[in-house]
Amino acid sequence: MRTLTYRLLLPLILLFLSVTAVAQETARIDFEEYQLDNGLKVILHQDNSTPIAAVSIMYEVGGKDSFEGRTGFAHFFEHLLFEGSENIGRGEIDDYVQSAGGALNANTSNDRTYYYELLPSNQLALGLWIESERLMHAKVQTVGVETQREVVKEERRQSYDNRPYGTITMELYKRAYKEHPYKDPNIGYMEDLDNAEEADFQRFYKTFYVPNNAILSIAGDIDIEDTKALIEKYFADIPRGPEPPRIEVVEAPLGGEVRDTVYDNVPLPALIMGYRTVARSDPDYYAISLMNQVLSQGQSSRLNKALVDEKELAVQVGSFPASSQDPGLAIAFAITRPGTEDLRPVEAAFNAEIERLQTELISDPELQKLRNQIEAASIAGLGSVAGIAESLADNEMFLGDANLINTETQRYMDVTKEDIQRVAKQYYTPENRVVLYWLPQPTSR
Repeated sequence: MRTLTYRLLLPLILLFLSVTAVAQETARIDFEEYQLDNGLKVILHQDNSTPIAAVSIMYEVGGKDSFEGRTGFAHFFEHLLFEGSENIGRGEIDDYVQSAGGALNANTSNDRTYYYELLPSNQLALGLWIESERLMHAKVQTVGVETQREVVKEERRQSYDNRPYGTITMELYKRAYKEHPYKDPNIGYMEDLDNAEEADFQRFYKTFYVPNNAILSIAGDIDIEDTKALIEKYFADIPRGPEPPRIEVVEAPLGGEVRDTVYDNVPLPALIMGYRTVARSDPDYYAISLMNQVLSQGQSSRLNKALVDEKELAVQVGSFPASSQDPGLAIAFAITRPGTEDLRPVEAAFNAEIERLQTELISDPELQKLRNQIEAASIAGLGSVAGIAESLADNEMFLGDANLINTETQRYMDVTKEDIQRVAKQYYTPENRVVLYWLPQPTSR
């Protein structure tokens, strides 16, 4: 399905953030990268173990890149580009891929848009042709805009507005940011979806869908030289575009704790907190990520033991950092037990676990557990050619080094107990957080 795609810790809450897992195979991922004259970056990974190839293209444009008054454009556009092109009729992109025995999808985050086809390797040219058509010949017309407008509006209603806990990230981010466009929902506001016009989409397409704003990443059963020839055929003649504008807003410190109460159609109260932290490229990200694993990874994690097992205050808890191009949020949550009327004990118990991290080093067994989790994730993280293609593109686009697919695990392994304590002290402070008491709608009498 072509909706926002995220790796979630709690499906009914986390509809916005992509949580980056530790990603590195035990065996080295060999790849070749180069750049066409028009600026298109290309990354190729050959794996002839199964007759499958993943063709993917990632654009550096996401929810934060919408024009003023036109939020949600990147996600809307993701839908729109399945409408067809000058050489592909409406609805035929899906037909071509499925008739060839393949699958396709796309997803949009705050920072990038990603399209891919998973195909039998003898259909590699089909995937390349489709993505070159999207890049050069997409049809941005009123009929497609009107069709997809209703699709996206219905997605917003089902996944956010009418879903229990569905707007939590929206409510957090609009309180955590005043200037940076992360304050606006990736899917956009309803009024912007209603008001968007064909001319707006034409402008968006010409601005961001240019080869010098994209990475073509292909992995699987390919021959490198044959693939290069096909890429030259389908992409080399696409003209380079002007360099797209970049978000240069630097959000000021939060400047004090923000607290609020939100009433929603939910069965159980919840404590929701968002701490302003760092961009995915910041070295502190690794320590913050592991600190959150100490808090919530597995049944023996600190939050689960304290809030669920011992104090019996919650039925589910979690915490995780955002994986975002600009400084984002680390989110913590606790879904309380039935009958809970006062969230203050839940908050106090959470604060006590944060204070432990700030005042005491984690134990040797906890550090070893973290390292075991890292090793397990590194083995399981890239089990498909589709996952490899996406990871190569992500690492190149946002960290500037596709080879982190082979080396990033060591960055996690290098995190010390002292690093975890330091980031807990630095970022997990009351003046740096948003606290929401998420309560069921009062019953009318």
